[in-house]
Amino acid sequence: MAAIGKEKDKNPTVKSDMFPRFKRELDYTKEAVNKRCDWLEKMTGTKIKHLRAFSEDPNNTKGNIENLIGMTQVPIGITGPLLIDGDYAKGTFFVPMATTEGALITDYGTGMLLVTKSGGVRVSILSNTIHISPVFLVCNLDKAKELIKWIDANFKNIKAEAEKTTHHGKLLAIKPIIAGRRLILKFCYDSGDAQGLNMINKATEAACTYIQNATKTEYYLRSKYSAVKNVSMSNIYQGYGRAVFAEAVIQKNLLKFFGTTPEAMNKYSTSGMLVSVHSGIVGMTAHIANAIAGIYIACGQDVADVSTSHIGISMCEVTEEGDLYISLYIPNLLVGTVGGGTGLATQKECLNIMDCYGSNKVNKFAEIVTAACLAGELSVLLALVTGVYVEAHEKLGRNKTK
Repeated sequence: MAAIGKEKDKNPTVKSDMFPRFKRELDYTKEAVNKRCDWLEKMTGTKIKHLRAFSEDPNNTKGNIENLIGMTQVPIGITGPLLIDGDYAKGTFFVPMATTEGALITDYGTGMLLVTKSGGVRVSILSNTIHISPVFLVCNLDKAKELIKWIDANFKNIKAEAEKTTHHGKLLAIKPIIAGRRLILKFCYDSGDAQGLNMINKATEAACTYIQNATKTEYYLRSKYSAVKNVSMSNIYQGYGRAVFAEAVIQKNLLKFFGTTPEAMNKYSTSGMLVSVHSGIVGMTAHIANAIAGIYIACGQDVADVSTSHIGISMCEVTEEGDLYISLYIPNLLVGTVGGGTGLATQKECLNIMDCYGSNKVNKFAEIVTAACLAGELSVLLALVTGVYVEAHEKLGRNKTK
């Protein structure tokens, strides 16, 4: 260790290698931001002008970021109108999306126009649960069964310990899974209007500490069974976040205006599903990740949750009347309208555009996200069937290099 220290002493830049840090009450000020930017300019030779120019009070970013040097500015477009007949979202909405992909806003706008002209999107939340799964280390099957029995008998007390840590979260159930000499406990919560992962981590840690102290059983808070920020077949089939279903019927006369038919749309959709089997795709959608990522960035969501939320199944059929039926099922949609980045200035404004900021708005938001995704599925199918997909991206999606 001494040798390493001597080597560092030979480097004259060591003292400036660490960016400026301040006490927490001073670290989120404009002065702190500018000092870090000044230091970064000297260290990298990069002029920092736009990062440090922003309207948000930097003090508002406490809990969202560390070592703040500014705000990245992603273009935000508005698309709609989108007519929705949901259990929570009812009426016409305009949806903000943040993206740098040209043609995306126009693409979703075309789909929204079609579904709106056809009577809107019917959408409903089928289930809602968020979970974390700690693992307790047991020596054999009998010990696992003994611990399961104890947890069942003491669930009321465990629930009380968990819910002491949160005003919003409610522990709904603890589901045991025996895996060799490990007992996985799937803690299932209703997280209210929050996305909830940080909330349930804290609540579950309190509950598991109570279990450990009472039973003298070692545990790890995260077993990876809940597959946070990963795709999991268990979550797809059993639920993680909100499971949302949307559907719409598009009249054949409207499709005729665009130069196609319900039969042609269905034929292409079916072909895509069959070919997708050969590639082993998880889920079956055209590009719902685009809408989810765009809305998440605009509305202060945890963008990494696109990893889970973008899995879905979209389908087309021809109805008995000869119109096009299109549906979309998203089994693991993670969203929040309080906490996280939702209260930051631009993100709050975007949520307010849809009347989705704050308490008692999260189910409405989830339905709007899903309806927007369905509109995008319809639009990209239409573009591919009618042969305008490449033309649209060439026209709207190219940016000359400066």
